[in-house]
Amino acid sequence: MRDAGATTIGVMTAVDARARPAAATASDWIELTKPRIAGLVTLTAAVGFLLGSPADVDLLRLAAAALGTALAAGGAGALNQAVERDVDGRMRRTKDRPIPSGRIDANAGLAYGLALSALGLVTLWFGSNPRTAILAMVTTLLYVGVYTPLKRTTALNTLVGAVPGALPPVMGWTAATGGLDWGAAALFFILFLWQLPHFLSIAWMYREDYARAGLKMLPALDPDGSATGRIAALYGLALVPVSLAPWALGLAGASYFVGAFALGVTFFGFALALAMKRERACARRLLLASVVYLPVLLALLVVDRVAV
Repeated sequence: MRDAGATTIGVMTAVDARARPAAATASDWIELTKPRIAGLVTLTAAVGFLLGSPADVDLLRLAAAALGTALAAGGAGALNQAVERDVDGRMRRTKDRPIPSGRIDANAGLAYGLALSALGLVTLWFGSNPRTAILAMVTTLLYVGVYTPLKRTTALNTLVGAVPGALPPVMGWTAATGGLDWGAAALFFILFLWQLPHFLSIAWMYREDYARAGLKMLPALDPDGSATGRIAALYGLALVPVSLAPWALGLAGASYFVGAFALGVTFFGFALALAMKRERACARRLLLASVVYLPVLLALLVVDRVAV
């Protein structure tokens, strides 16, 4: 009997061990910050800093701006995941994230996000200037406090969410210049317009997942995809002339003009293809085009700015 009891206890222990989520690892805490998004945010902020700087770039100030932006962006990502843990748990592509999977407690994730955000704001306040820190705070509040809850109530959430997504290069600009002008506005509108085709392509590919989670993303409410494709194409078209604004403002030269125009027309072509065919393959190609478009455009801008 003792052997049978021991066997039973051993089996129950093994079942319990399988039921318990694995302990959080360092990679889980990194994943909680949405590192790919945080990396892109930091890159755009660095570009804004370089474009706003005089010929001699203050590398220490650039490093502080990049670090502060990365910390604030990572904190916002963690806060977003803590707030949306119920939604993430209902979606196939997000159910294995650290919080819905149980590897990280929601309260611990919330505290982690707040700590990173606060550290980022302090770094920007003292390493750059108060205006940049305030912009970072506004970005976090819009992303976590406005965009995130709006995803549950209105399809306009993507339009609203594009605002905090477009502010990081403005933060970089203010970190370098201490002020705002048309150069910062040009960077803002480039990022703002780019995000709509980018995020609509993702939402189209995962529209069933979003609908299952109860999120009011446009493709989940647009069965035939006509509105989704039309809006993606419209913003892709608007991006073509807006992307030329840095050239018009004297921030870049002729080589940037040619490259930006070619990139913009190509990107618009992929958006137009989604509007015409409304197929998953078209959405995927638009997503890949958006992932290529932005870093190449920013690289052209920086290289051309250095050469001017």
